[in-house]
Amino acid sequence: MNLEDYFARTGYKGSLEKQDLETLTDIFQHHIRAVPFENLSIHCGEKITLELEHVYNKIVRKKRGGWCMENNQLLGWVLKCLGYDASFLGAYVFNPHQNAYATIMTHLLVKVVIDGKAYIVDGGFGVSYQMWQPMELVSGKDQPQAPGVFRFTEKNDTWYLEKMRRKQYIPNQNFSNSDLLEKKECRKVYMFSLEPRTVEDFCFQCTYLQTSPDSLFTKKSICTLQTTDGFRALIGWTLTETTYNYKENMDLVEFVTLEDEEVEKTLKEKFNITLDRKLVPINIKGFYTI
Repeated sequence: MNLEDYFARTGYKGSLEKQDLETLTDIFQHHIRAVPFENLSIHCGEKITLELEHVYNKIVRKKRGGWCMENNQLLGWVLKCLGYDASFLGAYVFNPHQNAYATIMTHLLVKVVIDGKAYIVDGGFGVSYQMWQPMELVSGKDQPQAPGVFRFTEKNDTWYLEKMRRKQYIPNQNFSNSDLLEKKECRKVYMFSLEPRTVEDFCFQCTYLQTSPDSLFTKKSICTLQTTDGFRALIGWTLTETTYNYKENMDLVEFVTLEDEEVEKTLKEKFNITLDRKLVPINIKGFYTI
């Protein structure tokens, strides 16, 4: 495992000497635009493991993506190798259908401290809730980014992340009521504490999320990737391409339904993913929103 191969994978060609916010942001943005957030292994009959060497081989050598425990573990390793003060935290994801936070800590994220200021770096959430810049860990401050306005709120040592989106224009009105479309303008994302975590803290969750019939990830095949002006997502057979702020305070959200034979071609062309095994797409309704 070496950094040169990782940066070749993400296309980053900037400084490796500076441990400042500008460099961190550049490294981070190259990651989220090159490495998809995806759970396709589950629907190809592959097992997801959290061993760093396995994660590196999957994402760097095989040019795949991964979910938060893979993406953020790799990103954290890179930052530590470069000399950043980086550590892992654990979060509980908000479930809009239950209007409650999960009771299991399933989301791994990275905290980075630069010049005494703490930032959250999360390259493993995907879709419209994927931050594009490290977020300063301050309570009650609006932090506008291309995807929308993010904000942390702290109460009794628990931190909450929420996001405000723009209005949406959906040309294909057949999808105007789709469960893949986020309905609320302000949406809770997850909550977390500042207690340091290790990858070992997520081993049970990694197994649970890829095997439980109650897991979102067994109900949907998901592949999402950030672009220079928005993001694209393939969930089941539905391809979504979102362009942020294509008009003043308006996002463009385009949907198309693929045929079976178009799925693998779309993964290659839109996400640069070639799978070793046959993908069996799945999209059980009512469990996911963009």
